Amino acid sequence: MKKRVLVIERDTDIRDVVSFILTEQGYHVVELDTEVGALERVIELQPDCVILDLKNPSEEGSKLCMDIKGTEETKNISVIALSTHPRAVDLKNVCADDVVAKPFDIDVLIEIVESQLQE
Repeated sequence: MKKRVLVIERDTDIRDVVSFILTEQGYHVVELDTEVGALERVIELQPDCVILDLKNPSEEGSKLCMDIKGTEETKNISVIALSTHPRAVDLKNVCADDVVAKPFDIDVLIEIVESQLQE
């Protein structure tokens, strides 16, 4: 069975690229273009991994990530943050299991997804 990855990304071009890359790697990809209603979709879909566009590592900017990690039904789902913020790595201290800085290297994205799905 293919691993399911939920990509939550506002930018259509980035979302399309990430989805294409992961589909080519054999993952089943589901896309969302907004955080609105996203926690409910995560609960419903129970993906193996969530790739989440986060602008900054603040509590406000990380609310969905913290909600995923703080909800019983979703707390064990890996969350990978995609971020342009210069302190994006700080998201690992806030809620994310890993971080991919934008612009991202395709090989790094694949490596991090594979790493999170093996754990």
